[in-house]
Amino acid sequence: MILKDIWLDVKAVQARDPAARNALEVLLLYQGVHALVWHRFAHWFYRHRMFFIARLISQLARFFTLIEIHPGAQLGHGILIDHGSGVVIGETAVVGDNCTIYQGVTLGGVGLNKGKRHPTLGNNVTVGCGAKILGAFEVGDNCSIAANAVLLKPLEENTTAVGIPARPVKKDGVRIPTNRLVQSEEIERLEARVQWLEKELEELRKAAGLE
Repeated sequence: MILKDIWLDVKAVQARDPAARNALEVLLLYQGVHALVWHRFAHWFYRHRMFFIARLISQLARFFTLIEIHPGAQLGHGILIDHGSGVVIGETAVVGDNCTIYQGVTLGGVGLNKGKRHPTLGNNVTVGCGAKILGAFEVGDNCSIAANAVLLKPLEENTTAVGIPARPVKKDGVRIPTNRLVQSEEIERLEARVQWLEKELEELRKAAGLE
């Protein structure tokens, strides 16, 4: 199974990187493939609860490839990590099949709680160089996150997101009108305000002994 996954990763590079000449060159010279190979073995040890060995392998991979993938991360088939330097993928991250990840990408967590805290990417997701996806939420199939974007909330499938914080600008290949974007942002601000007011009200009721 591991060898099959490695072969699919090699074929993904051949299919999606115009500079790749042949499978042997990809296997021997592409650091993104090397990082995935190391990870496939590290993840096997992690699943069998041999955490020290798993972590040792991942640290060696980080040293040689400049790509850090926690052994607990779940990676699908046919993934392309292009160039790859500075990529960080956290412990509870999930990456679907045929995803493309460019250099400097972070699939990171927020907070210090245990459990799921990193993003889940669907299939055929493209993450541009320097982009950050932070938090335990889902990014739908066929999404694109622009270079240097900071995504902090879920995306529906077939959506393109840009900016800091990232917001959807295309859905199903059609540009989202600006007025809809403004309305969506205003609704989000109102929702955040309501949540804050509800929390304040709850604290006041507790202080008054009404709960």
